[in-house]
Amino acid sequence: MFLRKSLKIATCLLALSSPAWAAPAHTFAFGQPAAASQASRSIEIVMGDMNFDPKTIQVKAGETVRFVLVNKGQLLHEFNLGDTAMHASHQKEMLQMQQSGMLTPTAIKEMSHDMAGMDHAAMGHGMKHDDPNSVLVEPGKTAELTWTFSKATGLEFACNIPGHYQAGMVGKLTVSQ
Repeated sequence: MFLRKSLKIATCLLALSSPAWAAPAHTFAFGQPAAASQASRSIEIVMGDMNFDPKTIQVKAGETVRFVLVNKGQLLHEFNLGDTAMHASHQKEMLQMQQSGMLTPTAIKEMSHDMAGMDHAAMGHGMKHDDPNSVLVEPGKTAELTWTFSKATGLEFACNIPGHYQAGMVGKLTVSQ
């Protein structure tokens, strides 16, 4: 009897701690992540010390684009797709990550045992950088993000590491019909 009750409790705890229960699914009005094999083209974006090259990108609604992100700068940078309001919100999360010690100027750290006791839920996120519309790229590294754009809209691609957006690390992405 004790074993059966313990198993039921363990099962409930596992179910409640699963990612499906822990956080709502990310949904975006402007599109969704896609496999690189679905991309109709690739766009290389070079990340400098506080800039993107190119600074503007044009895509079409329904198009799937593979972004190849090359960090030639000396700092950790982010490539994040969204509108101005999304970037403002994400900047707050990135600041919390920096203050917690997860973000350094050149890298992102995994959660250590010292951080395990922190109340991450009270911080508004699970202390992870796992948004499907975003990727972090360390200096000298290359990363990819593939996205299908669902409708015509105006977006930005930005680095939301504290101070980077404000220093000009933001570009314009136009999705046309």
